[in-house]
Amino acid sequence: MSRAVLSIGSNLGDRLAHLAGVITALRGAGPVRVSPVYETDPWGPVAQDNYLNAIVIADDPGRDAAGWLSFVRACEQAAGRVRDVRWGPRTLDVDVVQVHNARGEPVISDDPELTLPHPRTHERAFVLVPWFAVDPDATLAGRGSVRELIEALPDDEQASVRRRDDLSLER
Repeated sequence: MSRAVLSIGSNLGDRLAHLAGVITALRGAGPVRVSPVYETDPWGPVAQDNYLNAIVIADDPGRDAAGWLSFVRACEQAAGRVRDVRWGPRTLDVDVVQVHNARGEPVISDDPELTLPHPRTHERAFVLVPWFAVDPDATLAGRGSVRELIEALPDDEQASVRRRDDLSLER
């Protein structure tokens, strides 16, 4: 059994449908919790449209950290993700934020293919705010509570994440 925290985002095409595709792909694996949907300013130096973002916490008895990486890459491929510009627009971006093993311990990895926990999570309100909404007691391995990490972010970073109660991934 492993538990993964996945950050999902889209700013091209039918953004909500791209996010929902991840939830659909997880059906049958194990319990899944999904945050509210947030609209966020793009991250990085490339001019582009706003993102829709959410956090998914999923359990799967048959997946380890490498299995989660394969899963997210398959989801991105199914959504037509193209990797031609770093931090550029995308149909679907799925990051493995953190994985817990069968004993509930966070998996730590410095593998360049899958660094765990995700190395920039503590800087990203678009990950932390939805994560806190779905799991107020969450902690990021090696960094502390998600609540405290959000409080440490600059006000403008926090303000860049806007909850969209008119949109839902719960089905």
